[in-house]
Amino acid sequence: MRRGRITTDWHKNEPRLTASYRNRDFRRDLVVTPQRNAAPCVFANGRISFEVAIKPGQIWHTCLEYSAIVGTHHYTAPGQCIAHAHSSELGKPLEEWCKTVLKVRTSNQEFEHLYRQAVEDMAALRLPVEGTHHLEFTPVAGIPWFVALFGRDTLIAALQNAHIYPDFSRGALDVLGRFQAIETDDYRDQEPGKILHEMRYGELAHFKLIPHTPYFGTADATPLYLILLHTAWRCTGDWGLVERHLDNAERCLEWIDRCGDRDGDGFQEYETRSPVGYANQSWKDSGDAVVYPDGRLVKGPKALCELQGYVFDAWSRTAEIYDALGKAERAEALRKKAQLLFERFNEVFWDEDTGFYAYCLDGDKQKVLTVASNPGHCLWSGIVPKERAQRVVSRLLQRDMWSGWGIRTLSARHPAYNPLSYQNGAVWPHDNGIIAMGFKRYGFAEEAARVARAVTDAGSYFALYRMPELYAGIEREDTNFPVQYPDANVPQAWAAGSIFTLLDALLGFDPDAPSGKLYIDPVLPDWLPDLLLTDLRLGKQVFDLRFWRDGGETRFEVQKGDRHAVEQRRLAADPHPSSR
Repeated sequence: MRRGRITTDWHKNEPRLTASYRNRDFRRDLVVTPQRNAAPCVFANGRISFEVAIKPGQIWHTCLEYSAIVGTHHYTAPGQCIAHAHSSELGKPLEEWCKTVLKVRTSNQEFEHLYRQAVEDMAALRLPVEGTHHLEFTPVAGIPWFVALFGRDTLIAALQNAHIYPDFSRGALDVLGRFQAIETDDYRDQEPGKILHEMRYGELAHFKLIPHTPYFGTADATPLYLILLHTAWRCTGDWGLVERHLDNAERCLEWIDRCGDRDGDGFQEYETRSPVGYANQSWKDSGDAVVYPDGRLVKGPKALCELQGYVFDAWSRTAEIYDALGKAERAEALRKKAQLLFERFNEVFWDEDTGFYAYCLDGDKQKVLTVASNPGHCLWSGIVPKERAQRVVSRLLQRDMWSGWGIRTLSARHPAYNPLSYQNGAVWPHDNGIIAMGFKRYGFAEEAARVARAVTDAGSYFALYRMPELYAGIEREDTNFPVQYPDANVPQAWAAGSIFTLLDALLGFDPDAPSGKLYIDPVLPDWLPDLLLTDLRLGKQVFDLRFWRDGGETRFEVQKGDRHAVEQRRLAADPHPSSR
């Protein structure tokens, strides 16, 4: 229901259209001004119309400049015509950014189109970091619903871009570190050390009618912050980045111990304390996403399986950072906690009869044996023992989970399954990208390539080769095609970034910039027989790498950069990072 008043003013002498919204001290204005236009124009019935008479061979052109007034801040439109956008004040940084990112060429034109579109989508979703160099950004979540700063979405998108544009990590760590919680506020599900979920600046947030000022209802953003900090260090070798955020990391660790584990049983669980908070606070955060095998909503507090994996991974990675700091005692303490969690998780969450992990533990600490995609994230985090990985991979690829266009969020045999349900049956590209990375981590390169093929095949059906946020989990057949979810964000950061994680799953990147090494484990499938990567950054080094299939093997050569810095090494040799 509209709470304020909308007015529209047409200034015919200038000419200029001003649309205004007022609700007490909340104000938004949009000013539309025709420029470089010799023809008369009028405003009527919500339209600006131009009276144009064009002779043969003649050209007519006008520009519409859009300026916004947000509260007392006036944001003027760029002065340059859109026809000269590439040389404009905004266009030049965009062009610089596109030159900086990792480029890919391949004989598989569909994959190349998908990759290029993903790069353009990430460019469209860049949010400049205030007070920094103009090439430091953090990604917003998606258009049109989520043009805002997020925790989980921003962190995962930055992780996806680790080898494409590693500086996304700087922006994400900086901005989210600034807003890290320092006090308790139940209305906003805020606790000291927690990383935010979502920040809004609209009317509802202004009048505190929603808790997004910011809202902290996410259980996974805090361990993901630690995972990104370690990843950024390994990709950039920038020790200053680690030192700058070490206090943030300490507060994250404190929150995981004090608040993430609500009852002291060693597992991470969540439950909202806000009357308007989110019932689900992991990546599947829709209200109906976490269900018992009979379709009922799971009662909380809920300990989701992937949360345990994220914390295990965060502790293991942060231990490596403390080793580098010379704090061996602190590192060993974190490794012991990670090892204990590894053992407890595999004792409690594993179900031998089904050969799969429980979706979660409910409020009574009972296993919820709903078959969903979440255990695939446990492969990514390394919390699965080697001897169980095969069964997890096989279960995710059974027909009820495998649509042919990717892995579904929920088994098609489940009573709550609906192929067009947001998180109870649809296919999410980012979810599949993370799962493919998990497959690769445990040595299942063929299965990772199968997921990559399915998702990229689906992507080739969408307009402009632009990957949507999610699409229906319908069964793939010779005569059908993937169906986009009706309200999907397009473009969306996770979806665009899924192309990057799928590429990573095929090439097996393991950067060690602090040591000046890039380890790779490439296995190209027959549908992607060659790849040329240019401007791959590792710390201050830049590489061009060529990969190609030679019979059943994948070969590579370093065309630019120190060839001794790139080494082939089995990624699956040590999927359990706490043993580092």
